[in-house]
Amino acid sequence: MRILVTGGAGFIGSNFVIRSLESKSNLSITVLDSLTYAGSVANLEGSLQFINFVRGDIRDEIIVDNLVSSADLVVHFAAESHNDNSLENPRIFFDTNVMGTLTVASACAKYNVRLHHISTDEVFGDLPLESTESFSSETPYKPSSPYSASKASSDHVVRSWIRSMDLVATISNCSNNYGPRQHWEKLIPHTIRNLHNGVPAKLYGDGLNVRDWIHVDDHIDGIWLAIERGVPGETYLFGSRDTQSNKSVVECILEKIGLRDAKLEFIRDRPGHDRKYAVDPVLAEKTLGWKPARGSILNELENLIPWYEKLLRD
Repeated sequence: MRILVTGGAGFIGSNFVIRSLESKSNLSITVLDSLTYAGSVANLEGSLQFINFVRGDIRDEIIVDNLVSSADLVVHFAAESHNDNSLENPRIFFDTNVMGTLTVASACAKYNVRLHHISTDEVFGDLPLESTESFSSETPYKPSSPYSASKASSDHVVRSWIRSMDLVATISNCSNNYGPRQHWEKLIPHTIRNLHNGVPAKLYGDGLNVRDWIHVDDHIDGIWLAIERGVPGETYLFGSRDTQSNKSVVECILEKIGLRDAKLEFIRDRPGHDRKYAVDPVLAEKTLGWKPARGSILNELENLIPWYEKLLRD
């Protein structure tokens, strides 16, 4: 199978490439990545000899058309994905996430190439902290930030191309991923690096914002099941039901590093900060046979922290 992976040098994309090479046979993988600040060839270290790497932008119609024309499947990870940055410079998020997705979807429809589009649970907005509800594929979109609005728009692009342009595609919306190769701007690696450098761990607002945490490997396994067993036109949600506050995750890192009594620094909250995400993955469980293999993030951190600490020492 000839696979084009957009954004394959980023966090989830690089883990997808590496895990796919390890677990699947007879794959020919091409990675298309523009190597912005959040993408790095180093994330693919050890795999570069087994793939074709192309540096390029998903908005470049010529590059995308050429690569899609020789693919059997496109897995579309490429996106600008940082909420803080989207508040400061929203235009690049819409340029990349919407127009880039339009370029990819159009090429896939042109050559009748199967597309799997990766999205986020942030398109649904948030839930009250006390809520017992969860997002499902039927939950109305209510994005809170320019980032989540651009991802919501990209989802709509794919759905409209499915209906009107004969695009063969599936979509998945996933909760908060964690694991190796995540950019230093994200909560877990950012906290580990701060502590390594003698800087206090920092949290927005009161730190009680709740996220549904899923290991990146569980997410990738879900993506493959959606590709192999999913119904074209369907949307699948992947979440572990492991809802933990940002504060509890940071406190767990402190405990496992041996700094249980260290003080946390609470900084000014960002505008529109979502309070709670919770994902109901029942459709993926029932129709795809998907189930996360990892335990709670509070246990998994024990294995993850040394990965980042080694990276900092090296």
